[in-house]
Amino acid sequence: MIRRLAGATAATAAGASLLTAAGTAQAAPAAPAAAPPAAAAKVDFAGIVALDNCSGSLVRGPRSTDADRALVLTNGHCLETGMPKAGEVIVDRPSTRTFTLLDRTGRKNLGTLKATRIEYATMTDTDVALYRLTDTYAKIRSRYKTDALKLSPAHPRAGTAISVVSGYWKKIYSCKIDGFVHRMREADWTWKDSIRYGPGCDTIGGTSGSPIVDDRSRHVVGVNNTGNESGERCTLNNPCEIDENGRVTVREGTNYGQQTYTLARCLGRGNDVVLGGKCVLPRP
Repeated sequence: MIRRLAGATAATAAGASLLTAAGTAQAAPAAPAAAPPAAAAKVDFAGIVALDNCSGSLVRGPRSTDADRALVLTNGHCLETGMPKAGEVIVDRPSTRTFTLLDRTGRKNLGTLKATRIEYATMTDTDVALYRLTDTYAKIRSRYKTDALKLSPAHPRAGTAISVVSGYWKKIYSCKIDGFVHRMREADWTWKDSIRYGPGCDTIGGTSGSPIVDDRSRHVVGVNNTGNESGERCTLNNPCEIDENGRVTVREGTNYGQQTYTLARCLGRGNDVVLGGKCVLPRP
């Protein structure tokens, strides 16, 4: 499921379970392998960060300015404080978490970014966490010659070519959006309008929080978060699909992400997440 904790994939390689109760499937495992040449991928590692247990990206919304404190996007289940409970929404919680910023090849660490707070995080309806950093976009660009990725405010389309860019593993997975899931359930959590990947995006533990990048626009349309590992029905690490009529479908080996256009539309002036009104993100 929650492809997050660093130790997860390493445990799988050792014959153990990919996830522990502390983290979701696509969290990170052991030490990352050497990065492949960026030229082999449609999208590179510019704006990508690595967490201690997950992946993430430096992002900006449609209203963000260069003078705003920058934001890092990852999964809600990647929080240093543990996975939020179903129905829980976290806003403006102090944080000193750090993120390793990669160069565009993924082979070099440019520096360390530091958070001041968790701007917004939840695992209800979606699986996202947004950290506010100490530095502005302008300062990061001046120091590291790196720009943030843009969050798309538009709903993506089925068939779109995408890249899932993992800062933890320094690996890019490429595929197309196969479709969208009305409701997806995993253990206690339910997510809306999830992105289902087509063949090629065989994400693993540690890829949690990786941005889903539209290959054509280079904008972020989602955040990678889970996959059905063993064919179980609606259990941890085995999400199930639920259609509008309540019919449940299990797709063993299929991986998923959560859309981010709703988050983009909720970012107001100063990079504040403005809840209520036209913003459909869950509120505390």
